[in-house]
Amino acid sequence: MTAIVSVDQTIQEWGNGLAVRITAKVAKAARFTRGQPIKVEVVEGGVFLRTAGKPKLTLAQKLKAYDPATHGGEVMATGRVGPEVF
Repeated sequence: MTAIVSVDQTIQEWGNGLAVRITAKVAKAARFTRGQPIKVEVVEGGVFLRTAGKPKLTLAQKLKAYDPATHGGEVMATGRVGPEVF
């Protein structure tokens, strides 16, 4: 595995655990984004991080992306529209 971007970091205390800050330069090269799930693996010689899916959107981001024309808009039923039994 050849390093594309390499930085020297220091492990810091974070609550009851340890943490390493991922710098903007490293995050950009790894295509990491805020809220993105990652997988952390212990491998021979160190730790390996890899993306594990797409970031989860906040409600504000979901509402911003909502387009009634694309998503069909809201349907307001004024009466029974299916096999409902009351």
